[in-house]
Amino acid sequence: FGIKVSRLIITAATKHLAKIAATEATGFATSVIGCPAEAGIDQYIPPTESPDGRPGYAIMICHMSKKALGGQIMDRIGQCVLTAPTAAAFNALESDEAFPTGKQLKFFGDGFETEKDVNGKKMHVIPIMSGEFLVEDEMGWKDGVAGGNFFIMADSQMASIVAAEAAVDAIHAVAGVITPFSGGMVASGSKTGSKYSFMSASTNEKECVTLKDQVDTELPENVFGNMEIVIDGVDEESVRAAMKAGIEAACQVPGVIEIGAGNYGGSLGPYQIHLQDLF
Repeated sequence: FGIKVSRLIITAATKHLAKIAATEATGFATSVIGCPAEAGIDQYIPPTESPDGRPGYAIMICHMSKKALGGQIMDRIGQCVLTAPTAAAFNALESDEAFPTGKQLKFFGDGFETEKDVNGKKMHVIPIMSGEFLVEDEMGWKDGVAGGNFFIMADSQMASIVAAEAAVDAIHAVAGVITPFSGGMVASGSKTGSKYSFMSASTNEKECVTLKDQVDTELPENVFGNMEIVIDGVDEESVRAAMKAGIEAACQVPGVIEIGAGNYGGSLGPYQIHLQDLF
């Protein structure tokens, strides 16, 4: 399904400090079903490729609403990156539209803020207790794709987890995508709708290993572990590349029996990525 996407680079004096800031900025953001956004770390950016010559991490923040996405970017940079030691925030998305994040955040400087150019980027410099915080003037956004997914069915729970970890590692090599759930893995994959009228989503019983004898299961008889991988990306091409890389990596793990996916009758949105078409 379609989603609004922003991609940023968070840098710091060390890789460790950059990872801390990026992790904080993408917290509580597994699914828009119950979180204020979907967010995650895209990939590590070495000093030779970062905007300011320091180690950094590319992160992505996603939301269905443009207005809400702008608010999430402001909140997450203002509360999680501005407050992180030596951190700086840069736009990392070429786009036609952008949020005035730095323009607004600069007022934290209370009149002491200044501007500087960093490799062609207009940066606002905010004096802080430990030194200075730099934030780019604007943060770009565009229409992206969310909800790319596949299931890893294995002969044990641990085999499915190991395969899912391998898949996530492979996906991280693809730029412009995130796996927003915990460790990139979804243990409790959901379906749309529920027997309860007040629930918009509920457990996907046909994919539950403990319910094979109670429902019209979609699992092979010898499957006892099932993990889902969900992918958000800046475009459909990136999501397709990430799905292919993840599936190929998962299939190298002993115990993996089958790869599937959740389509939900096409009810979630216009994008249909059929697994067979990836290979």
